[in-house]
Amino acid sequence: MGPHTVLPFLPERLPMTAVDTLSELTERARALTGTRSRTMLGLTGAPGSGKSTLARDLVEALTPHAVVVPMDGFHLSQGELVRLGRQERKGAPDTFDAAGYVALLRRLRRPGPDVVYAPAFDRDIEEPVAGSIPVAPDTPLVITEGNYLLLDDGAWSGVRENLDEVWFLEVDPELRIERLVTRHVRHGKRPDAARAWVTGSDEINATVVGTTRAAADLVVTIA
Repeated sequence: MGPHTVLPFLPERLPMTAVDTLSELTERARALTGTRSRTMLGLTGAPGSGKSTLARDLVEALTPHAVVVPMDGFHLSQGELVRLGRQERKGAPDTFDAAGYVALLRRLRRPGPDVVYAPAFDRDIEEPVAGSIPVAPDTPLVITEGNYLLLDDGAWSGVRENLDEVWFLEVDPELRIERLVTRHVRHGKRPDAARAWVTGSDEINATVVGTTRAAADLVVTIA
């Protein structure tokens, strides 16, 4: 599989017909770890494209040799977004601590003798939670997933140089929107508010993410 290879991938729990495809992706990830003590793999794509699902499936297939460190752990807190007047654009590039994320990636890329603790994002409270994800020094594969891994703007431009490979996930826009609406409703938004948020703020972010597709090493099409 060369640069920008397009592979089909089915989200959520993979049906039997997609096992071979997940196996290909798993083997590609496994092969990346054969040449270095620590490999950094990025999964990116628009909101709702299946990044966290694929990351979870890869880690399950590669356990105990892989861990997921999500970009979303670097969301600014709700209180800080209110102070900045950016609460209505939560999820935009400037609503993350991009420099902090890059600093963590640099630390993870060159493992020392100690466990590194990464933050997670709790969707139930819509807040980042520090010190949630332990990364042992002998973990060979760190998978990080998020919207802006290939964004070449400000502090975000430091992300790509700390990743050995980045896969871009894409999905039919209508399916992606419905998936996002369902997610927001599941986490407490009213259906009308969820759709307004998805078709407004989330779609603005999706447009920004789409401009980074050409910089990916692999494109995975979500069906």
